[in-house]
Amino acid sequence: MSVSNASNDAFVKVADLTVQFVSRDATVYAVNGINFTLDQREVLVILGESGSGKSVTLRALMRLLPPRTARIGGRVQVGDANVLSMSDVELAEIRGSKVAMIFQEPMVAFDPVYKIGQQIIETIIRHESLSMAEAHRRSLELFDLVQIPSPEQRLKAYPHELSGGMCQRAMIALALSCRPTLLLADEPTTALDATVQVQILLLLRELQRELGMAVIFVTHDVGVAVEIADRIAVMYAGRFVETGPVRSVIRDSQHPYTQGLLASIVDGSMRGRRLEAIPGSPPDLTTLPVGCSFAPRCRYSEDRCLDATPGEVRLAKEHMARCVRVEARRIGAVEDHDSAI
Repeated sequence: MSVSNASNDAFVKVADLTVQFVSRDATVYAVNGINFTLDQREVLVILGESGSGKSVTLRALMRLLPPRTARIGGRVQVGDANVLSMSDVELAEIRGSKVAMIFQEPMVAFDPVYKIGQQIIETIIRHESLSMAEAHRRSLELFDLVQIPSPEQRLKAYPHELSGGMCQRAMIALALSCRPTLLLADEPTTALDATVQVQILLLLRELQRELGMAVIFVTHDVGVAVEIADRIAVMYAGRFVETGPVRSVIRDSQHPYTQGLLASIVDGSMRGRRLEAIPGSPPDLTTLPVGCSFAPRCRYSEDRCLDATPGEVRLAKEHMARCVRVEARRIGAVEDHDSAI
């Protein structure tokens, strides 16, 4: 399913999503009009640097942002539910049941004064009205599912008594406890060592396929994105600057920012060569430029890049990029084709 094009039968539909944080001193334009659709059983990875708006986007989808300062606009539809127009009571019903989230820091996500089993069992009972015995039995099944050894013993543990990797597995079990149809994962492997990262990624991919969930996964790591994604949306300064199937984006990247991210990957073939880096820093989101937000860091920047925000240029196989150079090449290709005819 297209990351950019709306589709009537898509499970998740996001249209012109915007998020602004308003204070007395300034307004932060964190998310600036993103659009995507997502099918069931599909994995979308949002890829970008810290501060690009990835995590804010996930929290906006569940309306987990502070209502006093956050202004959310656009439309977010999950199944038949219009999330942005729901009451607090309706939101509480779908959080954890229809839509669940895995957080970056499981130690923070769990309440430290309650045993892990208590927290999972309480969630199951609240959303599915099962008995204590039935909820306990499902908790054991979930711990088996996420490959936690000695599940009965681990259910009785407090969060601080588990290792980082084990606690993240318990967090995944909590997220899956009410069998959600949409799973949001906010950099769930960032705080883990490399070996455990791979184990968690493989586990998530296996569970996604087994349970048939739609997944939106946030990361700054290109390697992680390639490992788990069906589609990639590259985010910069609150906008999707390139989207498409993972193979298309990785093998034929069009936006200079995407190309810079890919060039910064370390691999064995780089011996003796200097690692490339994207110069400069991300823009101040309180004063976004009129034109392309990436222009000050772009090696190909031209005067026209500063005139207006680039529009979405549609490429082959549902591939999209926001860049005036891509648009110029596409127009040139069409003109060459027309002249040949």
